[in-house]
Amino acid sequence: MEITTLTELHETMNQCRLCLQEGYEIYPPAVISGRQGARLMTIGQAPGITEVEAGRPFNAGSGTRLFRWLAGAGIEEDWFRSTQYMTSVTKCYPGRQPSGSGDRVPTRAEQKLCRPYLDKEIKLVDPKVIIPIGRLAINLYFPRSKNLTEIIGTQKQIDGRWIVPLPHSSGASRWHQIETNRRLIRQAITLIGELVN
Repeated sequence: MEITTLTELHETMNQCRLCLQEGYEIYPPAVISGRQGARLMTIGQAPGITEVEAGRPFNAGSGTRLFRWLAGAGIEEDWFRSTQYMTSVTKCYPGRQPSGSGDRVPTRAEQKLCRPYLDKEIKLVDPKVIIPIGRLAINLYFPRSKNLTEIIGTQKQIDGRWIVPLPHSSGASRWHQIETNRRLIRQAITLIGELVN
């Protein structure tokens, strides 16, 4: 069946068990939110346990920090969550690391299994600005060989869409706690504000 609406796509993603069939310990369903026609799309790495429990992307601390940053571009959280689109590279919670210290990073194989869903989301939503958040999402658009300090605070246009990356907003990340890096984040937020307004 050809998927032609976002509702159909969300249903398909929620029913997907491809990673489980390949032996990866993930925890469905998909955690996504938003509507067709949104101008802005955020792409995170993968949902965490608090996102699964709340049923919404960027919940708890990572969401608080992300929307504190976006407020600098005049973007309010309630408006964004109700009118824009939020997704991730992989759609389901990947579980904890074997060591128990933090969430597991989805493998490249898992990312590959989920990639057709992300491509379809982008096609159906048709955003004007994509905000990849964190290294996994940034790697979709920027070379892996480049450091975040070379990427954050820049923008590029691909297929008519503006790509403005942000670092991971998790409290576990130390990158955004360094003042010189915070200046790059403010630069990125300025770019987003110029594209939105």
